[in-house]
Amino acid sequence: MCISISKSVSTVAAAATLLCASFALPAHTAPSAGAPLYAVEWRKVANEAEVDKAFALGKQLGKPVFLYWGAVWCPPCNQVKATLFSRPDFVERSRAFVPVYVDGDKPGAQKIAARFKVSGYPTMILFKPDGGEITRLPGEVDPQVYLQTLTAGMNAQVPVKDLVQRGLSGQALAAEQWRLLAYYSWDTDEQQVLSTKELPVRLEQLAARVPADLPQVRDRLAFKALVARAQSDTHDAAAIAEAVKLVDRLLANPDAIRAAPDLLAFYADPVVAYLTPAGEKRKSLASRWDAALAELLKSSALSRADAVGVWDSRVTLWKMVNPNGELTDSQRTEVLQALGGIVAATTDRYERQAVVPDGAHVLAEAGLLDRSDELLKYELPHAVAPYYHMLVLGGNAAKRHDTTTALSWYEQAWKKSEGPATRIQWGAGYVGHIVELSPADVSRIESAARALVAQLSPKSETFYERNQRSLQRMAKRLMKWEGSDPERRRSVEKIKRQLAKTCARLPAHEPGRANCDSVFSQTTS
Repeated sequence: MCISISKSVSTVAAAATLLCASFALPAHTAPSAGAPLYAVEWRKVANEAEVDKAFALGKQLGKPVFLYWGAVWCPPCNQVKATLFSRPDFVERSRAFVPVYVDGDKPGAQKIAARFKVSGYPTMILFKPDGGEITRLPGEVDPQVYLQTLTAGMNAQVPVKDLVQRGLSGQALAAEQWRLLAYYSWDTDEQQVLSTKELPVRLEQLAARVPADLPQVRDRLAFKALVARAQSDTHDAAAIAEAVKLVDRLLANPDAIRAAPDLLAFYADPVVAYLTPAGEKRKSLASRWDAALAELLKSSALSRADAVGVWDSRVTLWKMVNPNGELTDSQRTEVLQALGGIVAATTDRYERQAVVPDGAHVLAEAGLLDRSDELLKYELPHAVAPYYHMLVLGGNAAKRHDTTTALSWYEQAWKKSEGPATRIQWGAGYVGHIVELSPADVSRIESAARALVAQLSPKSETFYERNQRSLQRMAKRLMKWEGSDPERRRSVEKIKRQLAKTCARLPAHEPGRANCDSVFSQTTS
């Protein structure tokens, strides 16, 4: 099964053998496909009426409502299922709230997403019994920390949005309230609490007001402010100088490193790139950060999916400072051995949906495309959502500049994908990949786009949130692609007319009709 690597690199070949031997999925330990959310008594909702019933039940029972927004194919969602929702203490805690599960591929799910301003999978929100939002919970933190944050949210008398205003105005907050702010999921906030523009400054101001006896809370808020600055590419010399001091302090403190594995693992490369110019300063910071990540990998508390994330960051840091941006043979060997051990230890089918594609991505980033392909192809018959793996295989082929194979995998991924939202997202992505990789193939581009439009259900809920964004991205690519070429323009006009017929089947007064009509006129990046 495994493709041999060059014999001149015997250590890498030996590590590859280990990786290949680790693929096996013990059938007796893997849960069946019919038990995706374990023992929690979820209320699975597919439209707004069912959501309203869940909130009515919460109000009747005097219980908070916990809303989980996810998707079958989503690796982080499967990680949450395997390592959080399956925990006995989470199952026990779930009896104190009304657990609501929204599958993003259910017919009315995207309309629900618009109502609650959720976009990324997974998003987890805790509401008061009366329906007011309390907090958004971070899925990337250690499960024990997550449960502590969940408990703090359930105990909270004040929503996070109000806590932010109280903290900024200098009002005293309890330690638990400060922790609720520090562990709020700012990544899935969708500007409900703070706008993207004001987020860095407001988080810095909050961090400055944290009591001295809560240093980890202060540092976490300050680090989140730094991440927000890095993501917005806002260059403020004074803020950068303070951020450098913060990072230096964290990296020099083993307790601080162990307390923030998610921050160090998920934001390594953007923060290092933001804080240091290329050269010796960047190399020094990347080296110290890598040493901290190496220490994290020794922690037994780190989940296997999180360990893969740590390796992803290590590979990225190595590429940032290595000559020509490539790993050394010894570094590749280390990656192969580590990933082999992680995959071998992952027997839960849902956790593998998180570990395997991400692990394959790490191998590809390390320059081990053949190894990445082998892992993905082995997993295809066992995977919860194999079409996700096919996307990664397509990406690997694209890295090799093998257009034919890349487009074949992207097409298979679309055709195998399940669920209306996923099919729209995958189909629009496939059109985009053809435009990028084979722009001269007018017939294939038109055929793919028209096949996607033909599958759109003429219902209002079809044209919301992720569905709408996917269609708009496709439209933008097509309009850029057509340029002034007459043949391409005729193809795009056919696609527009076909979509217009679908839009015309929607009642004129429904928002979904306006969204449908605007696909080609209001495009997004």
